[in-house]
Amino acid sequence: MTAEGPPQWPGAPATAAGNNAPEPLSGTAPDGEWLRVHPASPFVRGWVALAAIGFFLGRDVFERALQGRPVVEEDFAGRAPLLLVGGGAVLLASVLGFILTWYFTKYQVSGGYVRVNTGFLFRQQRQARLDRVQAIDIVQPLLARIFGLAELKFEVADAGESAVRLAYLKIDDARQLRATILARAAGVITGPDRPGEPAPEAPEYPVLSVPPSRLVGSLLLSEQSFFVVLGGIVSVVLSAITEHQGFYFYLIPAAVGLAASYWGLFNKGYNFSAAISPDGIRLRYGLLDTQAQTLPPGRIQALKITQPPLWRPLGWYRMQVNVAGYGIVENAGEGSARTTLLPVGRLGDVMAMLALVLPDPGTAHPAAVFGAGLTGLDSDGGFVTTPRSARWLAPLGWRRNGFTATDTALLLRSGRWWRQLVVVPHQRTQSMALHQGPLARRFGVADLVLHTTPGPVAPRLTQAGTAQALALFDAQSARARLARKRQTTEQWLRQVVPDAPAGEPGPTVEPAETRTPQQQEGGQHG
Repeated sequence: MTAEGPPQWPGAPATAAGNNAPEPLSGTAPDGEWLRVHPASPFVRGWVALAAIGFFLGRDVFERALQGRPVVEEDFAGRAPLLLVGGGAVLLASVLGFILTWYFTKYQVSGGYVRVNTGFLFRQQRQARLDRVQAIDIVQPLLARIFGLAELKFEVADAGESAVRLAYLKIDDARQLRATILARAAGVITGPDRPGEPAPEAPEYPVLSVPPSRLVGSLLLSEQSFFVVLGGIVSVVLSAITEHQGFYFYLIPAAVGLAASYWGLFNKGYNFSAAISPDGIRLRYGLLDTQAQTLPPGRIQALKITQPPLWRPLGWYRMQVNVAGYGIVENAGEGSARTTLLPVGRLGDVMAMLALVLPDPGTAHPAAVFGAGLTGLDSDGGFVTTPRSARWLAPLGWRRNGFTATDTALLLRSGRWWRQLVVVPHQRTQSMALHQGPLARRFGVADLVLHTTPGPVAPRLTQAGTAQALALFDAQSARARLARKRQTTEQWLRQVVPDAPAGEPGPTVEPAETRTPQQQEGGQHG
């Protein structure tokens, strides 16, 4: 595969480039063959159960040793054989269950699908279409890293949870399988003289990285820190006034919760880096548990850039995205990390990441338009803002609340203190709704809500003039229809891989007109 390096907008800062294309792995199984995960997988997943069994069996012995009492007493000696037999049976049953779980867990990549069979008492097969792949992650918990293993999971549209989750594979095998799945999802098929040949991992070009010092600074200047400090000041004042020291105790749970939140965010955001490759945007992060995400081009449904007040003097921003399949997650902390495109970065970093999400910004002056969305007021960058007659509804934000549209995306701007810019690609507009309460009718304004996949981004244009909101409703409907007809997100690597066989069919994709609204990524809009 070949790549031309990371896309950049005119005037954007140059990014580092490096070719890290590994050689194809040898010994990969032929196409369609059922394979098993690594034999150590059930033990890596179930080490907590084994530790619990060991603790239960050895607790008495350990306590006796700490207390200086004889390890084996007369009353214990009579029960020792029974305990040993029972404990051994439980341990043997657990190990046997682990072995059976491993033996009956198989996976296959064939016919445009990836399939996973699990269970020996209650069998289950899960499969997902490769052309519906939204994102692919390689996850390495600490224990898996020690053994050189990794979990591979990828999301499909409208799955609501991981459609396929393989735990665990050798790290090299996980990377190879990810490359193969991404290549086939993109329509890159080896020729007839190379049937079943594994796809080499695509080259990548580093774009940015977040220094640990900046990550720590962003946590200390976060909204949580502000409210905890404010609560501490209030507690001190109340204690001095009432001479009651009990107010200090209210800070203990807040401090514990803040410390846990800090650790979770630092552990997930540590060593964050972003790169671009022909198979998508690659994100890597994590201190103890590392994760490598791959977001294929065009799969991001909506993007949000925020700037809290305490970050403004330093020029820092945060970027979050909606991706189909990421909306419903098992772990809230994990979901927050997976939907974060940039935990903290400067304006140049934001523009670089925007260039990855929107290689074509749809305007000849992207720096001016998107810069106005981040810091501008009134009509800067062509934005249409709240009418002056309705300024009493938002005395501080009416000059910021506004919208503009490029040829490829709709930009929604809001917030005077907590600045926010939401970017929605036209083809990702699923549906829209106009909201207008009695007070809004009195001032002649309305809200326009854009519906997208679940996630941290909720696109909403607030307090637009009624005429402007109605005109935007009709114009965005037309832009979304046209963009969906022109979108080429499936089989995207055919656009960047010149040696992809043109005469061979890729994964079967039904035309959008024949799919149900639930199956269409773009959906139908109102």
